[in-house]
Amino acid sequence: MNILKKHWWKFLALALVSYAILGGLLLEVPRLAILNETIRNLYFHVTMWFGMIILLLVSVIYSILYLSKGKNEYDFRAVEFANIGILFGVLGIITGMLWATYTWGEPWSGDAKQNTSAIALLIYLAYLVLRGSIEDEQQRARISAIYNIFAFAALIPLLFILPRLTDSMHPGNGGNPGFNYYDLDDKLRLVFYPAVVGWTLLGVWLVSLRVRLKEIALKLINDN
Repeated sequence: MNILKKHWWKFLALALVSYAILGGLLLEVPRLAILNETIRNLYFHVTMWFGMIILLLVSVIYSILYLSKGKNEYDFRAVEFANIGILFGVLGIITGMLWATYTWGEPWSGDAKQNTSAIALLIYLAYLVLRGSIEDEQQRARISAIYNIFAFAALIPLLFILPRLTDSMHPGNGGNPGFNYYDLDDKLRLVFYPAVVGWTLLGVWLVSLRVRLKEIALKLINDN
């Protein structure tokens, strides 16, 4: 019972992700022109990107906490939330390319949101390169925390503002209606929102595991 009370959110993550996968593959979806069955990718491509944004936001919060308090634990959490956020971003790019192959005829068509998403992901990959290039721990943590804040500040306009200012084939951008316009019978919402929560909780779980491993490694080094 104590395990259940302490780790309930992990069981919830497993349940929601399992529901998203099974529901996304098996439950009925709206029959839409061009999209057809590929709309099921909404439960993976879009929800992973929602999870990515949440994880990267938490990463920024920990970077700000590090700059204000200087505790190494905040730096550990900032970089690990960024790592898993980037992982979700890569998976989002891959599932998006798969979706585009069946709906737009090719995996990469130079769509505005595809391009800005790739730029945003490259900015965060540069964050990891930056951390790896600085040897001094305090300097690395401080500089990467500042970079992390600016990276997230660039992420928002790249994903949500710039694609709306030009032509884009993505729903909700460049004059195209969003999925809320299509989703008149709420069939998509039955899986979409639980999937967002599930992938996000799974990301937090992965972060917690990586932070624990790093803390154990540091403890072993200090003991020796």
